[in-house]
Amino acid sequence: MFGARRTRTLLGPADPARRMPPEPPRLSAAELIAWAEATAEPNTPRRGVRRDARLPRRMVLATGAVTLAAGAVAVIGASGVLVDVERGPADPPGTAAGRVLVPVAYQPGTDEAAGPRLRALADGLVDAAYESSAGRYTYHRKQVWGDPVMTSPDGRFSVAFSQETKVWWTPGEPGRQTTVMGVPEYPDQASRDHWASRQPVSATASADAIPLPPFEPAALPSTRRELARMLKTELGAAAVGKETSKIFGRYAVPRAIRAEVLRVLADVPGFRWRGEVTDRAGRAGLAVTFDDREHGQQHLLIFHPRTGELLASELLTLGPVRMNAYELILETGRTDRLG
Repeated sequence: MFGARRTRTLLGPADPARRMPPEPPRLSAAELIAWAEATAEPNTPRRGVRRDARLPRRMVLATGAVTLAAGAVAVIGASGVLVDVERGPADPPGTAAGRVLVPVAYQPGTDEAAGPRLRALADGLVDAAYESSAGRYTYHRKQVWGDPVMTSPDGRFSVAFSQETKVWWTPGEPGRQTTVMGVPEYPDQASRDHWASRQPVSATASADAIPLPPFEPAALPSTRRELARMLKTELGAAAVGKETSKIFGRYAVPRAIRAEVLRVLADVPGFRWRGEVTDRAGRAGLAVTFDDREHGQQHLLIFHPRTGELLASELLTLGPVRMNAYELILETGRTDRLG
């Protein structure tokens, strides 16, 4: 059975993803099986319970089995209408293992079209810290949660482990990636109670380091039209939010291009200005959101208030609100040192 690295090596120039930095590695089969065995419960779904087909990448736990489903959760209230709910504070740094995640809080009344604010931010940007550094390798350190997710057989209760990844890459040369498994985190208190009432979910802290094969990344566009194409503006705000996260998570984006990214976002209908917020790493930022009513989701982007760097992104399900996924971009830099 071929692994991703061997497959990409065999494909060589024919690999359609050769210009893109590799995604973080998935959990091993042994880890998935261990989780399933540790949290197994009888596979007896209640009558009348239907599992939504559009779940994120999930491990649906039944006795001795792990299955995956792709897509996105869409949870609508009984009335079929999405309603606003009061939000809690962001998770402070150092919160104990097994925490229940709450959405990043933003100030009441900060609900206006984001365009003018994003353009003003773009006009006043200063250099990011990495723009005064030099080196062969682009470096990112990120923390992610929400892929994959362990889910109970009825689809109601979930848990996932945070992961910290570090990636070093340079065009046309081998790179390096390390991944450290973090603590279990839950989208709601009911999920935490569910797993605790059976067998507490735990994992031994582990680190994994892998070499990355050489690849030729696509150059960042320098014009707004080209950036709009890369950000997939024709697909709407949800796609633009996702592609914005990819750009800032892969490149050390120069100030001029950061400004153009913000101006592209300003022209996309649907983004709302949410003002000053504090992200999960305790950093001050400026937030915008997009409510995807069709799929019952909200997309959140948090930018540095002076440099315009993307600090964090989140995906929530609405009605009721609960965490779906988050990503923190903790460091971006350039270095001559691999690892």
